Amino acid sequence: MALILDPQQVPVIGVDAHLPPVPAERLQPERLRERFRAPPTWQPEVSAERRLGGREPAHASVLVPLVMRDELTVLLTRRTEHLRDHAGQISFPGGRAEPHDPDPAATALREAEEEVGLAPEHVEVIGQLPIYSTVTAFMVTPVVALVRPGFEVRPDPSEVAEVFEVPLAFLMQPAHHRRHAFEFAGDRREFFSMPWERVRPEGGVDRYFIWGATAAMLRNLYRFLAA
Repeated sequence: MALILDPQQVPVIGVDAHLPPVPAERLQPERLRERFRAPPTWQPEVSAERRLGGREPAHASVLVPLVMRDELTVLLTRRTEHLRDHAGQISFPGGRAEPHDPDPAATALREAEEEVGLAPEHVEVIGQLPIYSTVTAFMVTPVVALVRPGFEVRPDPSEVAEVFEVPLAFLMQPAHHRRHAFEFAGDRREFFSMPWERVRPEGGVDRYFIWGATAAMLRNLYRFLAA
C-alpha cells in the first residue's frame, strides 16, 4: 500500500463485530499445534494486493511469532522510516528469500534472528498460511511458530525501530478488525486495520496502527483458526 501516505485517514467502511472471536480454548499452544497438524477446510479471505509498478515478483517469508506467555501474544515490529518498502509500518519479522534458504521456514527463522535477535532455539515452527502477494510484488509465506519466553530482543537499528507484543486474543476478535476503502486510478481498493493501544506502566499510551499486509495475514489466521 505504498500509495497511501496516511492509512489512518482512509475512511472506515465497516467493523466486523458481527463475527465471533476465536474461542479461547483454541488459542492454547497444544490446540494450535493440533490445528496445523490437521487443518480444517477453509479459504483465505485475502490473498493478494494489486501491484504497483513493474517490479519482478520475489519470494519472501515472515515469521508469525506466538510468544507463550500466560496469554499468547504476537510479536511484531515497527519498521524504520528510511526503508524502501513499507517504511514505518507494523510488520512481522521477515524478508526476502535467499538462494541458500532451503524452504520458507528457514527464510523466516533467519530473518527473525537478523532483524530482532530471535534465536532459532526459542522457536517451534508449527505450520504455514497460504502465500500472500503484496503491492510491492513480494510473494510472502507466513510461517507460524510458538516462541518460548526467555529470548533477548536485539533489534537491527537499520531495519527495526521497535519490537512489541499484542495479545493474540485481541487480534483474533473481529470486533477489532476495521475495513477501509479508497479510490485510486479509478479503482476501488480496500484494506484491513487492527488498531491497538498499550498503556505504559509509568503512564501514557502507545498506539499502534496494524494494517495492510500484516493485518491481512492476521485476518487469514483468524479465518484458519475460526473454521
